[in-house]
Amino acid sequence: MPSHVLPDVLESGLSLVFCGTAAGARSAREGTYYAHPGNMFWRTLFAVGLTPRLLAPAEFPLMPAFGLGLTDLSKFHYGNDSELPVDAFDVAALRGKIESFAPRVLAFTSKHAGVSALGKPIAYGLQPISWGTTRLFVLPSPSGQARRSWNSGIWQELADFVRAQPPGIER
Repeated sequence: MPSHVLPDVLESGLSLVFCGTAAGARSAREGTYYAHPGNMFWRTLFAVGLTPRLLAPAEFPLMPAFGLGLTDLSKFHYGNDSELPVDAFDVAALRGKIESFAPRVLAFTSKHAGVSALGKPIAYGLQPISWGTTRLFVLPSPSGQARRSWNSGIWQELADFVRAQPPGIER
């Protein structure tokens, strides 16, 4: 079995896990999540208070120290969504990982990722369903290619929601 394009950053006890569709070409080449300088991911995490400082993409292994994790729907392919094979997304594997590690919140970092994982049309923000005890949230893509749909306010809503969820309580 080929190795993952990018390793999962998952462990039990995380407050929030981010899930994209697949690594972009630059992220795959550099072996880091959200590596393209035009991507707003790392700047937004800091701006909304999810990290205490601006992290560089190469620092992604530090995410659990901030209660955060990372994964993708496609672990074996990379590139723009339109370039991925039709069977690239493994929703069952993602759901299994999420139910096993049970983060408080899983945030899809694009509407396409959320629709692909949930199998139906969705709106941005908190979703009315959960996977096990994990609440689901859909964010506008931080990719520079998706600038038309960019809205940092929804990312702030996520950060506020995560902070309002005390660890270890039933939701």
